[in-house]
Amino acid sequence: MFLAEADREIAIVSPRERAAILSAVAKLEALGPQLPFPHQSAVKGVVSLRELRPRGGRSPLRAFYRRVGDVFVIAAIGPEALVNPGEFDQKVRSALIRLDDVKE
Repeated sequence: MFLAEADREIAIVSPRERAAILSAVAKLEALGPQLPFPHQSAVKGVVSLRELRPRGGRSPLRAFYRRVGDVFVIAAIGPEALVNPGEFDQKVRSALIRLDDVKE
């Protein structure tokens, strides 16, 4: 499930990157918590926030998510940490704020 803000963020990325993100989301939906690295990982220094890593980490974008009950909630789309550290941090903060409003 995409939060409305994340839906707007994915709508403005290139069609190629959008397809890569949606493919990673489909893998997450199929495998759930069994989805292995490098397709997902924990966001360092943040409790209970994970990042989808499209193309096994070769994409410059990430989808930040958390499991809420039985649903994986995509809260933000942003750059990989090494691509743009400032915007990465901002998107992580945005994801956490958005997820605070999501109830199980």
